[in-house]
Amino acid sequence: MSAPKKVVLAYSGGLDTSIILKWLQTEYGCEVVTFTADLGQGEELEPAREKAIMLGIKPENIYIEDVREEFVRDFVNPMFRANAQYEGLYLLGTSIARPLISKRLIEIAEETGADAVAHGATGKGNDQVRFELSAYALNPDIKVIAPWREWDLTSRTKLLDFAEKNQIPIAKDKRGEAPFSVDANLLHTSSEGKVLEDPAVDAPDYVYQRTVHPEDAPNEPEYVEIGFEKGDAVSINGQAVTPAEMLTKLNELGGKHGCGRLDLVEGRFVGMKSRGIYETPGGTLLLEAHRAIESITMDRGAMHLKDQLMPQYAELIYNGFWYSPEREMLQAAIDKSQEHVTGTVRLKLYKGLARCVGRWSDHSLYSEEHVTFEDDAGAYDQKDAQGFIKLNALRLRLIAMRNRRLNG
Repeated sequence: MSAPKKVVLAYSGGLDTSIILKWLQTEYGCEVVTFTADLGQGEELEPAREKAIMLGIKPENIYIEDVREEFVRDFVNPMFRANAQYEGLYLLGTSIARPLISKRLIEIAEETGADAVAHGATGKGNDQVRFELSAYALNPDIKVIAPWREWDLTSRTKLLDFAEKNQIPIAKDKRGEAPFSVDANLLHTSSEGKVLEDPAVDAPDYVYQRTVHPEDAPNEPEYVEIGFEKGDAVSINGQAVTPAEMLTKLNELGGKHGCGRLDLVEGRFVGMKSRGIYETPGGTLLLEAHRAIESITMDRGAMHLKDQLMPQYAELIYNGFWYSPEREMLQAAIDKSQEHVTGTVRLKLYKGLARCVGRWSDHSLYSEEHVTFEDDAGAYDQKDAQGFIKLNALRLRLIAMRNRRLNG
């Protein structure tokens, strides 16, 4: 690959991406544009601007953008319409943020005339795959630079030496071994590495950042009502909110009651197993509520088919194929299924649990007249069930008759 002339870097302002910024300048002698996304990670982002300027980046080449609403509206919400969970548990908080960051990297590259983009993902993880698959899907000619796969800064000591040599500020707590690695956005926090690498050892309490320990949660339950329109959550306790406001509020409620903790060993796309601690308080409430409103508004056949599609859909997102035709095909089917997923769900939050205790909708398929144990006034003729059962049993009876004949 020829040396890039201008690179758009996904820049957090932290030590690693600051080292990458300087490395790009020294290794390639290229102009660097930085992009820092506010995805709701809960950190002040202006220091990233100051550090970029200090490292020689022109002010017009520094992009810091609040993309929280776009993140929830265009990425999180479509994913939650599918009730997507990777390996049956993980709500894909890190995975779903990467397509948005990649999208903006490519857009900024086009705006600034850059011929390359760069990211800080390591060569062992999934994020390198997610960033690069998305980038190539959006611009097949873009150059992608992944310093962790190229440089010889293979240890924390070498990274710190490079930082000191290039006058990159090092936070005091970075001078030793970091206790664990954290990724955060409005949907979740993800903690991996160091003190978490042995999956047999319970995670220390200080790893958890968004949720109180369920044992320390309030002793009184709290109830919340979530309103849905066509599969998307749109109101809390009757008050309309924006997509980002919805997730922010649900994070507060879920975190207060210790909801949404997950200790998971997962199968990475690159082949290895990894152990992570995930906190997804708002997403946990959202999933419970969404499944509840689907239960009374979706036809059984459509819902069961959607549940069969979900693992494949979740795996596509986990593996970085958000912009693939197969994900878009599945999304079209999922979105079609949500046409009548409108109504309200009441959740009870208590000691780490979020449980549906009520759901109602003008689009409901639930008919109390049909299911009642009392007099149904002729709404359902129980004699109809006899023929239904006999027809469904016919093939089973024929098998049994054959087996009895062959076995004497």
